[in-house]
Amino acid sequence: MTEGCTHSDTIKDAEPSADGCEDCLRTGGTWVHLRMCQQCGHVGCCDNSPSRHATAHFRETSHPIIRSFEPGEEWFWCYVDEVGFELESAPPAPSHT
Repeated sequence: MTEGCTHSDTIKDAEPSADGCEDCLRTGGTWVHLRMCQQCGHVGCCDNSPSRHATAHFRETSHPIIRSFEPGEEWFWCYVDEVGFELESAPPAPSHT
């Protein structure tokens, strides 16, 4: 259900850009949890991570929706509408290993 999110039409079947935060991997940084952009597949670190690359990606691109890239987590977050949700028809969540 995407109640409260008006951007679910931007979700695409994107491939993850990396097995970890692509920006941290490039700079030698560290992360806590990973998030994947549902428009382009960019994998970035969460807001509990030092560099907050997933949110930085949203600010740079305006791609509104991320999905958890953590094993066993199925939730989405819309930055614009500031709402979390799950989709019953969503394919299994990709995740790093």
